[in-house]
Amino acid sequence: MSPDSPIVFVVDDDYRVREALCRLISSIGLRAAAFGSAAEFLESEKPDAPACLILDLQLPRVSGLELQQELAAGDAPPIVFITGHGDVPSSVRAMKAGAIEFLSKPFNEQELLQAIDAAITLDREARRKRSELAELQQHYSLLTPREREVLPFVVAGFANKQTAGDLGIAENTIGVHRGQIMRKMGARSLAELVRMADKLGIARTSAQA
Repeated sequence: MSPDSPIVFVVDDDYRVREALCRLISSIGLRAAAFGSAAEFLESEKPDAPACLILDLQLPRVSGLELQQELAAGDAPPIVFITGHGDVPSSVRAMKAGAIEFLSKPFNEQELLQAIDAAITLDREARRKRSELAELQQHYSLLTPREREVLPFVVAGFANKQTAGDLGIAENTIGVHRGQIMRKMGARSLAELVRMADKLGIARTSAQA
């Protein structure tokens, strides 16, 4: 398997469950890595690849829900909860916090595999968006302070003359800045630049009175 092939993490304190899940995961051609506790999982080195986390609700010291909460601040993989002691409040809490699925042991293997597939698909998309945003931020970092000042006017559809008047800059200078912004951002059209600005969270300048 390639280093970036999907991987499924299994966190369960029952070694029999871990072994069974790893066999099942391997049977469909996915990598598996098993851990007996939340601490083991947190301390392990994770490959840079699409992933899914199968997480037992009841774990020693740090519970599955507590681990989910701890991972929420980072770029953790989507979680599929499994438990032999499930209850409605726990399942609701887990799902509200973003879990893909909440399965009670013994669970249907096909249902689990479908949840894993959905989780990996979701993580692929999240990773793609993070990569795209990081690339946009890199392009944006190339802009000068003045170009960053001009950008909101450009994406708002302001003419060079109006932008020049609002910023107190010569109109032909605005034209130069506009060209530099397009080049540095790698935008092939104004519409593409607008989409880039939206993804970066850059607010468009409103028309001046």
